[in-house]
Amino acid sequence: MGQRTVSLALIALLVILHGQLWFGRGSLASVANLRAQLSEQIQHNNLAQLANNQLAAEVRDLKEGLEMIEEKARMELGMVKTNEIYVQIARGVN
Repeated sequence: MGQRTVSLALIALLVILHGQLWFGRGSLASVANLRAQLSEQIQHNNLAQLANNQLAAEVRDLKEGLEMIEEKARMELGMVKTNEIYVQIARGVN
């Protein structure tokens, strides 16, 4: 009778552990979901790091000289210096 009780207890424990593996807090589905979230967050962090690096380079350029400011004004705002003629050349498609 004692051996049967031990066997039933071990089987019950096995069923409980197996249930935790499939449906519990650390289940396989939960771990897969967390890994997918981690992968997505790493990609998001990498994109943010690239943007931060570009902004840091622009800040460094702006602190170092006026050339970057002049280039931005020319490209984004269409700045033209005095006594300077702006010429735009349109290329046709062959």
